[in-house]
Amino acid sequence: MNTHFTLRFGACAIASAAFFASGCAEMSERQRGTAVGGGVGAGVGAVLGGVTGGSSGTGAVIGGVLGAVAGNLWSKRMEDRRYAMEQATRGTNVEVTRTADNQLKLNIPNDISFDTGSAAIKPQLRAVLDPFASSLRDDPTARLMIVGHTDNTGSEAINNPLSVERARGVRDYLTTRGVAGARVETAGRGEREPVAENTTEAGRAKNRRVEIFLREPAPA
Repeated sequence: MNTHFTLRFGACAIASAAFFASGCAEMSERQRGTAVGGGVGAGVGAVLGGVTGGSSGTGAVIGGVLGAVAGNLWSKRMEDRRYAMEQATRGTNVEVTRTADNQLKLNIPNDISFDTGSAAIKPQLRAVLDPFASSLRDDPTARLMIVGHTDNTGSEAINNPLSVERARGVRDYLTTRGVAGARVETAGRGEREPVAENTTEAGRAKNRRVEIFLREPAPA
């Protein structure tokens, strides 16, 4: 089988898996992830098999197994955790979503997280973080990334460290609630990653935020 055909086969496998999974309303989030992952893995395996001189069929089987494992990272526990956080944050403007790479994302707006220019956690944010921390205590595989953001008010010399301090403040609060600090990474983006225009107060308010990403890494 020539390389050109192998590449086309790989692309078709990926596209077919994505189409099949997206079209099956009866599938759970976890099942859709597995289906897409399997197709992606099969496509990658076929390409690897063809390019390296192996059988594209064998490569597809190997890739399919690897892809299914990767696609199954969105477990029932992650589904349950997302649902619980949606309930816990109802009415708070906190956005709870699943990312394209199977992470649970909490987008926490400034109105319940921090006062302007401050890294001190508001009581409203504690009410969100407490149930989140409870869901993590018995899950040793979970890993967190906490990212702080600001609007463009003030200088980078102020905004950059402020965004870092806010992310660390959330981490420190979670550790007081039993989350192992070694499982948490923090970062500050300052004003560099806005989600809205900084030309209006409403836009600036959206940009002042903290994002929490939770993932369950693939088994080694």
